[in-house]
Amino acid sequence: MALEMDNDVVIIGAGVAGLNAAITAARHGLQTLVVDKLGAGGQVINVDRIENFPGPAEGMAGFELGPALQIQADEAGAVFALDTIEQIEKIDGGFRVLGGDIDVTTATVIVAAGSSRKKLGVPGEDEFEGRGVSHCASCDGPLMKGRMVCVVGAGDSALDEALALSEHAEKVSIVMRHRRPTARHSLIEACKAAGNIEFVPCSEVERIDGDGSGVSSITLHEIPSGKVTELPCHGLFVYVGLDPNVDFVSGLVDLASDGRIAVDLSMQTSVPGLFAAGDIRSESVAHLAASAGDGVTAAISAVRHIQALKAA
Repeated sequence: MALEMDNDVVIIGAGVAGLNAAITAARHGLQTLVVDKLGAGGQVINVDRIENFPGPAEGMAGFELGPALQIQADEAGAVFALDTIEQIEKIDGGFRVLGGDIDVTTATVIVAAGSSRKKLGVPGEDEFEGRGVSHCASCDGPLMKGRMVCVVGAGDSALDEALALSEHAEKVSIVMRHRRPTARHSLIEACKAAGNIEFVPCSEVERIDGDGSGVSSITLHEIPSGKVTELPCHGLFVYVGLDPNVDFVSGLVDLASDGRIAVDLSMQTSVPGLFAAGDIRSESVAHLAASAGDGVTAAISAVRHIQALKAA
């Protein structure tokens, strides 16, 4: 069967999963288009130091990893485009992918659009976004030199960012709903050893206050006592989980109970020829090395799907 499509594979998302899919697909000779609304790297570009991905023992900055993977994909022959994908349509022999500017056809699609950081949903959050409320310690940490800073979250991302902030801030308070952090042991120990990081357990942010100059304090609600306290804070960094970016495929593919795209071991979704990789797919462990493997698996599956189409 002859494939009359603009591309062999369109990869949506240029994070670690998408870029590794692009490298693999292009090296296997597929005409590969990578589309991302921001550019190479995805969320890792804001990470100060990456330690959960194979590489230098001392780790590497997120803004270094993304471009390094993009260079490999570019050298392999992948093409990159900046756009926001709005819809994927199933058509005879493949798919139509539509964005703000892009309207292309493709034999296969790999969805690696990742997730967006959840908000707290409390008064003051939107008002002070970019004026004290942040999701990027490497971006805004230097602005917090000698100040009181709070991080909300108990996982790896929260503690990673707390460590980055501790190099600038006078004090970093990690506010978490849990009694203990859920991050890996090495991060917990590093935070304990930092000297200017404290854990504030069994608490959630109820309100963010400030003035024209930015955030000045947060109001905490203690669990389960209900006690309310005010904590001085000039920078609030939020890491309370992720929401998968699935709006543009909802109704097309089956979603798992957690709202992520359901896949099998080959990263195949409920629609033949459409694959998902990274933390947008069900059962993801949200680890960069695993996301890289997802991308490779999805690309190999796309190659095999196209081979089957040509043989039909």
